[in-house]
Amino acid sequence: MCRSIKTLRPPVLPEEATEDDIRAAALQYVRKVSGFRAPAAHNREVFERAVDEIADATARLLAGLEVRGSHPAAVRTRVREPRPDAV
Repeated sequence: MCRSIKTLRPPVLPEEATEDDIRAAALQYVRKVSGFRAPAAHNREVFERAVDEIADATARLLAGLEVRGSHPAAVRTRVREPRPDAV
């Protein structure tokens, strides 16, 4: 897969993944899958929507993971609100 996407869950990432961490991973994923580093103007909306949806799914995944042997607070991640301009 994409080598620049890092693992975002504890204990690999010692602190809680930030919204920026999650969005960066989603952006890298969309870039890899689409084959575009930056979309053309006519693809920008669908590109950004995909990044938003993947970031949301990632936040939900991280929030729901149970990492055995970890303190529960260490595995919680904030679920971000959808961007108002992403609709």
